[in-house]
Amino acid sequence: MPDAPDAVEQLRRQVEAETIESEEEAEAFRVAYLGRKRGKVGALFDQISEMAPEERPAFGKAVNALKDDAEAKLEAARERLAQEERAAGPDLDLTLPGRPPARGSLHPLRETLGEVTSVFERFGFSVAEGPEIEDDWHNFGALNFPPDHPARDMQDTFFLEKEKNEARVAGEQNGHTEDPKQDVVLRTHTSPMQIRVMENGEPPFRVVVPGRVYRNEALSYKSYCLFYQVEGLYVDEGVSMGHLKQTLSLFARSFFGEDVETRFRPSYFPFTEPSAEMDVWWNDPETAGGGQWMEILGSGMVHPNVLENAGVDPERYTGYAFGMGIDRITMLRHDITDIRTLYENDVRFLSQF
Repeated sequence: MPDAPDAVEQLRRQVEAETIESEEEAEAFRVAYLGRKRGKVGALFDQISEMAPEERPAFGKAVNALKDDAEAKLEAARERLAQEERAAGPDLDLTLPGRPPARGSLHPLRETLGEVTSVFERFGFSVAEGPEIEDDWHNFGALNFPPDHPARDMQDTFFLEKEKNEARVAGEQNGHTEDPKQDVVLRTHTSPMQIRVMENGEPPFRVVVPGRVYRNEALSYKSYCLFYQVEGLYVDEGVSMGHLKQTLSLFARSFFGEDVETRFRPSYFPFTEPSAEMDVWWNDPETAGGGQWMEILGSGMVHPNVLENAGVDPERYTGYAFGMGIDRITMLRHDITDIRTLYENDVRFLSQF
């Protein structure tokens, strides 16, 4: 065995002569000199048991000092390497093309909604929005829905839980029926805004109401529990069915093109009289006859009861109203066959728009 002090000094010179220029070299240095099993400094500690007792303190002190120096050298090298890496920045190849950030776009429903409302704005209509949670009066009662109308059934409408105040509880206990105006629902159409607009202003009214509505329906490729509508209302002196047909025909030409074919069919809605539905001819080579009539909206003259419920004199004023489903129009324009696709938020679908 070489002389102990000479062994420590020889190993010190080796440690000082080592160069550490990378993280790999730093790890190799650690294993070679400070490793627990095969480290050279650790091997010197193993020699202490073989030395004379009087030599052990001085030797142990020298080996500990060597270990401290080796650890300090390693720590300093790693700090220097870390600083160099931070200064150099990320490893970039500036010759590669850039990666442009992903850009979003309007949802097809929102795009169609905006286009429809912009057409009516050009016709002089203003745009209004209302609450999606409505009371029974604005959603049904004021719009001339009788108490036994199927739309009031829980199979067709989402009713919301509500707290009963003390006066209502006392009234029910005394045998009085609950005030139907207090029922709370997710609105089934945007027509409640007809009432709200007329309640809060004076004729004439010319407004469109875009918004989301809810129906308690089974989900399928052609029906969903929510969809979008645009409601229209025009009330003034002397408004007639002819004004309604002219406005909607002009809308169809503005939206679908000048060569669009339209037709009106008699229909029934509680809040309009007379009522009509409007269809457009949709070319489809795969269909017998080369296409088919597609219903896009319901319309009619505002029922006198509705005007009266909203505080408008039906003897002086008349008006028309219409409502169209934005989902169906969107599906027709983009050849979408399943309405659920519009609400799944699949990026693969949305990135096409």
